[in-house]
Amino acid sequence: MNVERIFICPERGVKQIECERITVKIGMGVLGDRNFGKNIYPGQNITLVEAEEIERFCSENQLAKNLSITRRNIVTRGVKLNNLVNKEFSIGTVRLRGVELCEPCSLLGKNLSSESLPASAVIKRWLHRGGLRADVLSNGEIIRGNHIAITYEPSPSQ
Repeated sequence: MNVERIFICPERGVKQIECERITVKIGMGVLGDRNFGKNIYPGQNITLVEAEEIERFCSENQLAKNLSITRRNIVTRGVKLNNLVNKEFSIGTVRLRGVELCEPCSLLGKNLSSESLPASAVIKRWLHRGGLRADVLSNGEIIRGNHIAITYEPSPSQ
C-alpha cells in the first residue's frame, strides 16, 4: 500500500502539476493546491484515488494510461480507499482521517466523456470508485512511494 503519484492544481481548471513530494498542513490541506485553506466541508483537505481503478477505466475505454485523469491529489496502489472512510491512516509520517467517498461529479463526467462514452456513463462508472476525501491531522510531507497504513479504527459504538 503506497503512494504511486502526487498531483496539485494551483487554480481551478488548469493542468495539474505532478510532484515528487507535497507539504500538508493540519486542517488546511496541500500547500500550493487550489483547495488549500478551504474548509467549506469536511474532507476538502486532500483527495485520493486508486491507481488500479484509473488503469481499469483506461483499459475498458481503450485510453492511454494516465493517472492524472481523475484530478485527485494522491494516486494510491494496493489499498482499498473505500475501507478508509471514518478511519485514521498515515501516509509516511502524515496522519489523515478518511471522511467520505469522493464521488464523481459532472466535471469528471465531462472531462472523461467521448463520442462513445457519454458523461452520464462516466459518472455511473466512477460511482463508489472515485476515491476518498480526507482531512489532514498532522503537518508534514507526503512523498511519492510513501507507505499507507491504517492507524486507528473507531469501535462500532463510535
